[in-house]
Amino acid sequence: MSEKESPERDRVSFGVIASAALVAVILIAGLVVYFGHGDNKPSAKNDGTVPSTSDTGATGFASPEVDLFGRRVDVPNNSAGQPLPQDPSKQRKASDADWLTAAPLGTTDPHGWQRVYGASVPFSTSDGPARLENGLAVGYSHTPQGAALAAAQITYRLNARPADRELYVRQVRVPADQLTAYDQALADQRLPKQQPEKVTRYLVAPDGFQIENYADDMAIVRLAARGPVVDNRQLWAAVRLIMVWDAGDWRLKPSTSKTAQTVYVDSLAGWTRW
Repeated sequence: MSEKESPERDRVSFGVIASAALVAVILIAGLVVYFGHGDNKPSAKNDGTVPSTSDTGATGFASPEVDLFGRRVDVPNNSAGQPLPQDPSKQRKASDADWLTAAPLGTTDPHGWQRVYGASVPFSTSDGPARLENGLAVGYSHTPQGAALAAAQITYRLNARPADRELYVRQVRVPADQLTAYDQALADQRLPKQQPEKVTRYLVAPDGFQIENYADDMAIVRLAARGPVVDNRQLWAAVRLIMVWDAGDWRLKPSTSKTAQTVYVDSLAGWTRW
């Protein structure tokens, strides 16, 4: 599998824009992208396209829709998502040959990808998320599959709702100085409560994931989102995310610019398709 650095600006296409929407916030764990931009502040106002709070009493689904690539995405009546019934007996074990490469169950079935606050996020029937707590998807299995699910859920939700402090504090492991910077950005109204549809429409399901390294306390996960077609070749934007097992669940650990570097890959050989 070959990799190449991101194309030059003059080669930006739909795919690059879609990739940028996924990657821009992920690289710095959701929020620092808005820091240090002087007076160029994004609007912190919700445009009303997507509810900013979850209807915790709602269950079930509205009519399914399709994403930008024509793939099914289900619309839960609860804007925070609808966790699916779990069967832990279907989780992979460390002794299994496909421990690091198997996909979680249920993501290819109806309700496996749900539109949450405008972004497409995965829900499995084997590895979580098992439930919602204060609008947050929690309860991932202590497996590579659970780490991959948590990586996609947390990063996409952060992209869609940068000002969700509950999510940032509970599901991202940040040092005190970064939390202070985040709170200052909130106070300055530099973080959108809800990204508009023109942004979230690009937060579509990644085509695959890869577990680069796995241990009981940490997993290095890569997500591959469909990118541009260059010289008749399909490319994917691949971003590396670090997940840590903390207090019984997976959390996102902020990455340095080096470890979080995004590259374009021209094949998903060796990747796990959802």
